[in-house]
Amino acid sequence: MGTAIVKIKIMPQNPETDLEKIKIEAERIISENSGEVGKTEEQPIAFGLRALILTFQLDENTELEPIEKKLEEIPEVNSVQVIDMRRALG
Repeated sequence: MGTAIVKIKIMPQNPETDLEKIKIEAERIISENSGEVGKTEEQPIAFGLRALILTFQLDENTELEPIEKKLEEIPEVNSVQVIDMRRALG
């Protein structure tokens, strides 16, 4: 049983969306599914739009799809995309 490091991109619906509210809810969802958020950052996209990038640890046997679906249900979230997933070493 190993650990996976997952990097996920959450796109808000518009530039005025409060990313802090999305971040708090996303961290809650990840924690409830036995994940541990390590890093969050904002990535500029265009015209004032910013994406939220979350990096977290998860047991590699945990299914990621249910977490993605719950993240997509957060109000004012347009899309969720896994941009990187790899096994943690060490």
